[in-house]
Amino acid sequence: TLAIAISALVSLTLTPMLCGHFLRADRHPPPDSRLARLDRLVEGGFQAALRSYAFLLDYALRFRWLMLLVTLATVGLTIWLYTVVPKGFFPTQDTGLIEGSTVAGPEISFAAMAERQRAVVDVLLADPAVAAVGSTIGVATGWSAMNRGQLTVGLKPLAERGMVSSEQVIARLRPQLARVGAVQTFLYSAQYLRGGGRQGASNQFVLLGPDLAELRAWTEKLAARLRTLPGLADVTSDQDRAGPQAAVEIDRVAAARLGVAVSAIDAALNNAFSQRQISVIYTARNQYRVVLEVDPRLQTDPSNLDRIFVGASSGQQVPLLSVVRMQRDTAPLAVQHQGQFPATTISFNTAPGVAQGDAIAAVQQAARDLHLPETVRTEFAGNARWLTQSLASQPFLIAAAFLAIYIVLGVLYESLTQPITIISTLPSAGLGALLALLVTGSDLSIMGIIGILLLMGIVKKNAIMLVDFALEQERRYGRTPREAIHAACLERFRPIIMTTLAALLGAVPLAVGFGAGSELRRPLGIAIIGGLIASQALTLYTTPVVYLALQRRQRREVAVPAARAEPRL
Repeated sequence: TLAIAISALVSLTLTPMLCGHFLRADRHPPPDSRLARLDRLVEGGFQAALRSYAFLLDYALRFRWLMLLVTLATVGLTIWLYTVVPKGFFPTQDTGLIEGSTVAGPEISFAAMAERQRAVVDVLLADPAVAAVGSTIGVATGWSAMNRGQLTVGLKPLAERGMVSSEQVIARLRPQLARVGAVQTFLYSAQYLRGGGRQGASNQFVLLGPDLAELRAWTEKLAARLRTLPGLADVTSDQDRAGPQAAVEIDRVAAARLGVAVSAIDAALNNAFSQRQISVIYTARNQYRVVLEVDPRLQTDPSNLDRIFVGASSGQQVPLLSVVRMQRDTAPLAVQHQGQFPATTISFNTAPGVAQGDAIAAVQQAARDLHLPETVRTEFAGNARWLTQSLASQPFLIAAAFLAIYIVLGVLYESLTQPITIISTLPSAGLGALLALLVTGSDLSIMGIIGILLLMGIVKKNAIMLVDFALEQERRYGRTPREAIHAACLERFRPIIMTTLAALLGAVPLAVGFGAGSELRRPLGIAIIGGLIASQALTLYTTPVVYLALQRRQRREVAVPAARAEPRL
């Protein structure tokens, strides 16, 4: 908006001054110069194009009904393409960084998890595109569980890895990582723009409910179902199998009989398992904290509780199992919450060649097929949530743009029909943009929508030049609508071609660009180029026909009241 405002100011002030300074007869190059010969060559090509356009325009005005059918078909085809073009939120960027996570069984020890994590890191470092790998295990990952790890993979510059994208690197690493036993590895490309959500892949599906056991059961069922879908990859959830748990219940009757206080039992367990600080040794230069715990080798098996003793009031040492009862059970390793409710999150990536919108639709269908109970509520998170919100608002956004254009043009032209002539050119721009995205295999993302909105301004401007010139011919020189629009098309052919070529060539670097972040810009350039080509090929012939159709209707509406007024005179 700011750029258009500044452009309008420059066009009304600076441009006329520059034209008056440079467009003078004495500034033309000599006839025999190289610049003059190039000018004559370009002008000859333009005149040939103008003669061809004039010839085809006569046929278009002769068969108006056919061009009106083309206009209606363009509108219908644009709407149909919008429903079938794959949709996404933002294109997956190659930022040179891959993030990932590892998941092992809940019963695994730290030593075993570290061994498997090292095996995963070795596989990653063996890939020629990988420069460095960062690895952590346990609570540092944010999962608060020892069976999970976090990976940060730095890739070499794009040229050094043979122009292989990060998604291609992940695809070739998947089968190698699958051979690492007892651990699952999930990788995804780190993105500059991320739609929130929990740590993990950018696409997330959240289940919420008051009953934790029910929530975990349905999460496991849904995750297993999603792993069977061909359009999804790296499906994982933040819910592990329940880990082993030893519940120690104090037998207060036995403790009272043996003279053992409850505080003594708590202190014995604290001394054995919680790394209790019991003293500080002070020296002249340092302080040393004394931490009490049992041999770490005896901390992994609950059966070793029979080797712990507590002091009784009589001064004797009583075996711990004499005053407590131990029950073996299972418990979740971590419980996530969202909106004060227990929540579980299923993260997933899209398979190669699958649009994000199609993957989201597949997840929704899988959840419906499972017939989740009413107590379990579902919603998307991360980029998937942003995409669903974007898809819901896109039709209203485009409709609002059409309405704003119609209102502004209606006020300027003081007519209800003339803005329709200009708006009739907009579907051809959308048609070209959607076809270009479909042919190049690009998703209709936020960047594509921005390109379509930009096209509305460019294409609309071309139609305004035709309609404004034709109305001026009718009002000032008394020409018929057909003569006026025919003259407008031939007279405004040069500026229309110039503005279209300038915008099209300006979008070429976006469409063919490469390097970091080019994936985000490419759909914008593709949409602009495709929309300009299609609109240029169609609107130069359909706009005059729509103008004549609406002018005839407007003349009849004006003539009827005049005819009725004659008898009263």
